[in-house]
Amino acid sequence: MPAKIRLQRHGKKGRPFYHIVVADARAPRDGRFIERLGSYNPNTNPATIDIQLDKSVQWLQNGAQPTDTCRAILSYKGVMMRKHLQDGVAKGAITQEVADQRFAEWMTARDAKVQAKVDGLKASGEQARKAALQAESKVNSEREAALLRKRSELAAASEAAALEAAREAAGEEVAEEAPVAEEAPVVDEAPAADEAPAADEAPAEQAPEAPADAE
Repeated sequence: MPAKIRLQRHGKKGRPFYHIVVADARAPRDGRFIERLGSYNPNTNPATIDIQLDKSVQWLQNGAQPTDTCRAILSYKGVMMRKHLQDGVAKGAITQEVADQRFAEWMTARDAKVQAKVDGLKASGEQARKAALQAESKVNSEREAALLRKRSELAAASEAAALEAAREAAGEEVAEEAPVAEEAPVVDEAPAADEAPAADEAPAEQAPEAPADAE
């Protein structure tokens, strides 16, 4: 019976979670399986992988063929490296102690790489968080400045309107309190002929002179 090491999908829509299983190659992807070897969660960064190392090596030695994705997962977790060393021990090329030592060194180097990646992601995340905070602070400062400008403009406009209203009110009060100017008396001017001097009047009739005494 051909056996395959493959992924069996679980989880919600858009957030898949996989089981690493050994199943008959003729069985449906999410159907019956022979044995479960671990789990794979791609929703985290880096991905979370839990695998049974010895059982996976045993199935590989028994002829189980992993899919491309499962081969990458097994290689990442050191299963393929462990199988390679155990094959060397079976052939007599190296001893079990040397195989264990080499595998331990490989795992240490792998863990250092994983930790460096985690630290890099954490640092980049911290930088992104700081950049986001700075951008948010800048936006808030600009909004506060705009709000202060708007408030000052409104206050200036209100003050100007109040001053203008006060001026208008003062002008109306002055207009109401101003006295009405008295009209100048009308002088009837006599015509020039009526005002002629008395000299121009006709002289009064003179009495006739007494006749001289006869001689």
